[in-house]
Amino acid sequence: MTSTQPHKQPPRFLRRARAGLALALGLLLAAPVQAASGDMHLLIGSYTHDSSSPGVLRLRFDPASGQIAERPLQTLASDNPSWLLLDRRRGRLYATNENAPGHADPVGRVSAWRLDDEGRFQPLGRTPSLGDEPTHASLSPDGRYLFVSNYGSRANPGGQLAVMPLGEAGEPLPVTQLARHQPSGAHPRQQGAHVHQALFAPDGKRLWVSDLGADQLVAYRYDPAQRERPLSLDEAASLTLPPGSGPRHLAFSADGRHAWLTLELSAQVAQLAVHDGRLQLRELIDLAEPGAANRHSPGAIRPSSDGRFLYVTDRGEANRILVYAIAADGRLQLLQKRDSEGREPRELAIAPDGRFLLVANQFGDSLVVFRRDPASGLLGETVQRLRLARPSAIEFFAP
Repeated sequence: MTSTQPHKQPPRFLRRARAGLALALGLLLAAPVQAASGDMHLLIGSYTHDSSSPGVLRLRFDPASGQIAERPLQTLASDNPSWLLLDRRRGRLYATNENAPGHADPVGRVSAWRLDDEGRFQPLGRTPSLGDEPTHASLSPDGRYLFVSNYGSRANPGGQLAVMPLGEAGEPLPVTQLARHQPSGAHPRQQGAHVHQALFAPDGKRLWVSDLGADQLVAYRYDPAQRERPLSLDEAASLTLPPGSGPRHLAFSADGRHAWLTLELSAQVAQLAVHDGRLQLRELIDLAEPGAANRHSPGAIRPSSDGRFLYVTDRGEANRILVYAIAADGRLQLLQKRDSEGREPRELAIAPDGRFLLVANQFGDSLVVFRRDPASGLLGETVQRLRLARPSAIEFFAP
């Protein structure tokens, strides 16, 4: 029922204060993002369905001190932008919206933004990924397609890989191709396919898809001449992994000669050799110490830019960062175990100059900065602990 009572105005001083606040906020949101000399920014993705996070945060990072400014330079409202992909060449930002039934937005999507002339990200569009919980996206070498990993935590329908063309302005267009794999059934979490990542090898010839539910690295050939269906299965090159291992994320050396893979369910890192563009399993490295009773779960995996060190986050009950030295043949030697100083270290990133390493502790609601020695690869003192709600992705960005 509509009230017939007259609206009571707040006091004049309060109306003036509100007007001033609205004006200041409007100026802040409309102001260009100024870049100082040597300035560096961070783009932080997050989960919003179980937190107060608004979506994507843009923060200022001081490359000299490693300090992060607490006040965001820009906020991009978005539902569960858990993975970020920055196309630096075109000034485009993409996020997978890891939505699922029961969330405020139950539809998995990809959202996109463009950098405007004043250095601010503006909405470019969003498109359904045709699957639940899209958890990763990668860009084709020619910048024409996104390859979206729909994880799909429910066994039915499970997950699938989606091919999403990009328009002339970089906007995401409707999905044109889907690929689903057969689950292994070796583990209770493998009753359906669960695509976790799709990554091109450095030579751009094959797309490697990590399917946690299938215990496979599935290889695809890429042919952009087939505009609607640019991927074709390369079954002979695909790699079957130990039953119940659960492949999560793959990382290549810069020269493409070596690769490493986190196995989420068996809590291992697989060391892979590359021969004629195909992957071969060489060694399995356990994250847990012999006889350890606590639960381990590898997450992020990142080699240093000089190719000498590899960093892996160990989640579960361990909550730590493992530092490995990379030998000339790609084999790994454990150098350090460093507490992540927060629960569920989901993702990490190394500063461009190599002197700092950042970790997103998802359930610890924190972004932690560690000092890093580029010569030894070891992590040193904690520089900063910044409280952020459910952080999940980190991208360095030079404005």
